[in-house]
Amino acid sequence: MSFIRTQVNNGVGEIILDRPKALNALDQSMIDDMYTTLMQWGDDDEIETVLVTSASDRAFCAGGDIRAIREHALAGDTAAITGYFSSEYRLNQLIAEYPKPYIALIDGAAMGGGLGISVHGELRVVTENALIAMPETAIGFFPDVGATYFLPRLPEGVGLWLGLTGARLRGADAVAVGLATHFVPAAELPALADRIRAGVPLGEVLADHRDPVTTELPLTKIAGYFPADAEPVSILGGLRGAVGDDWAAQMADLLEAASPTSLDVTAALLAAGAESSLGQCLDRELHAAEQITGDHDFAEGVRAVLVDKDRDPAFSPATLDGVDPAAVARIVGA
Repeated sequence: MSFIRTQVNNGVGEIILDRPKALNALDQSMIDDMYTTLMQWGDDDEIETVLVTSASDRAFCAGGDIRAIREHALAGDTAAITGYFSSEYRLNQLIAEYPKPYIALIDGAAMGGGLGISVHGELRVVTENALIAMPETAIGFFPDVGATYFLPRLPEGVGLWLGLTGARLRGADAVAVGLATHFVPAAELPALADRIRAGVPLGEVLADHRDPVTTELPLTKIAGYFPADAEPVSILGGLRGAVGDDWAAQMADLLEAASPTSLDVTAALLAAGAESSLGQCLDRELHAAEQITGDHDFAEGVRAVLVDKDRDPAFSPATLDGVDPAAVARIVGA
């Protein structure tokens, strides 16, 4: 059984994500099927545009199949882990370099791996129902799928803020910071999709949705609290020292709920990614993924959030002060 459906209409090849019970989390078969389809369509003169949609009202794609990765890690199956991430990152690179217009319609959750199959594409249309996040530090992992490339290229502080805290963005906010390209009200999305399928040029379809969106994101605060290359321990200190700032207190709570090791790994990868190509970032991420999935915090974080769902992980070390710089260097490959 495939969780990917495809159809072709009027020169538009559509990939439909259809694994609703798992919120379209990408398992190995979905990654392989997407890659094969895109490779075929890239050389097919009959295909002019690629459209990626979801069959689920709840999610575009909630991420990678992290529970399966944890099972591989507990079983010591490092080859399966390397195979999964290698193929996922290969897919991300293909999308980034795709020779034809690639447009993703996001009406629901797009997290982790869901951003890997959308953000690297040319066009990302979101609705008010879109929920964008890279929440990996909460499970003892780090923002991957090329996030160490695209997060550092967002407005000042935004990438580090999203990567460390796992904070969630709604559709208009995603457009405002550059993770999405167009905002369309959810009620209008089906008609927009039909116009694309009918072969109407994308420029014409999206012409009415190019107006700047408004955002209530505290961008000045984000830039002030999450300066580039700042160490997580100093960021946390600054947030906790902001007496009377409820937003800062909420962000501090998110940091303290995350794996301290993951926070330091994420900060190091984003700093390196700011000066790297996408390919270099993906290579670095593969090394980091191979290393970190074998560590305690990954198995414990996935258990707490996705398996037992008690949301009470016992990370080790439990605080940023206890993180071993040598462990971070091993994971990052520094």
